[in-house]
Amino acid sequence: MAMVCLTDFEKYAEEHLSKTTWDYYSAGADECCTRDDNLLAYKRIRLRPRVLRDVSVSDTRTTVQGTEISFPVGISPTALHCLAWHEGETATARAAEALNTCYITSTLSTCSVEEIVAAAPNGYRWFQIYVYQDRKLTEKIVRRVEALGYKALVLTADMPYVGRRHNNIRNQFKLPPHLQFKNFNGLLQQETAGHKKYHTSDPSVTWKEVHWLQSITSLPIIIKGILTKEDAELAVEHGVQGIIVSNHGGRQLDGTLATIDALSEIVGVIKARIEVYLDGGIRTGSDVLKALALGAKCVFIGRPILWGLAYKGEEGVREVLQILKDEFRLAMTLSGCINVAEINRNLIQFSKL
Repeated sequence: MAMVCLTDFEKYAEEHLSKTTWDYYSAGADECCTRDDNLLAYKRIRLRPRVLRDVSVSDTRTTVQGTEISFPVGISPTALHCLAWHEGETATARAAEALNTCYITSTLSTCSVEEIVAAAPNGYRWFQIYVYQDRKLTEKIVRRVEALGYKALVLTADMPYVGRRHNNIRNQFKLPPHLQFKNFNGLLQQETAGHKKYHTSDPSVTWKEVHWLQSITSLPIIIKGILTKEDAELAVEHGVQGIIVSNHGGRQLDGTLATIDALSEIVGVIKARIEVYLDGGIRTGSDVLKALALGAKCVFIGRPILWGLAYKGEEGVREVLQILKDEFRLAMTLSGCINVAEINRNLIQFSKL
């Protein structure tokens, strides 16, 4: 069967993954209103294309934190890739390297950061980090990824506790015995409770921990989980280099704004002082175009990468990324833009429906 769009990969993954794994990947918090609205919100936005422009040559390239990537779509941090494909995160890393885009590796990966770097030595990678109660554990991980050539730290800020995900509770989901959180090997005793213990930040963490992170690393700090202009302003005041507008794929607090709906007020207060990124609900190239028109520098995708893995491992992830790249190029040129710099707010109108 030809895979034409990201929905095709979603259908394949749902049919071929175990119910427990599918439920884990697809889970949203509580009634899943935020998870679902992340997608629906894009359908409330209309495009205002300009015509009779020379779009015979187009360029999808952009930069994030000063590094060029081939198009403004990166890979969000998601856990447990080995549930979808036996090569796990190493397959994801190779696909990201092949498409020349940014891959944010999860702390809770089932391949170690050393394995990931060895699999894609020329890849452009950031590392998602939690601040644990054991600060020395966090510091050891930070120094390790910095030594391996990771280019930024992505601090997950919206997870002091795990959101209530009904199907995971019903399935009594836990890390399968054949898998490990390999980034903790040698740092702590592997145990099933580890999934719960190391899946969240220390709930006492505040903005002062941003300064602590800055004191132990020279890497740029990106804050993931910002949904308000107030927190966006605090991020700037604390000297971070970027933020990711994110509601954790709707997996944490149900009833928050869809990320695309939260974006405008955040971009408005940031005023280009730092880079603003977004994840949540991106499924088409026109979604990418809409996010950039509203001020995002780049977007990141999570679940579609897992669907691609479930389909054909590295090849499946490559296909997912290539489809989005092709769709984005088409949406961009059909809107009258020949490069990313020409995408702006004038392309957007919010539907009254």
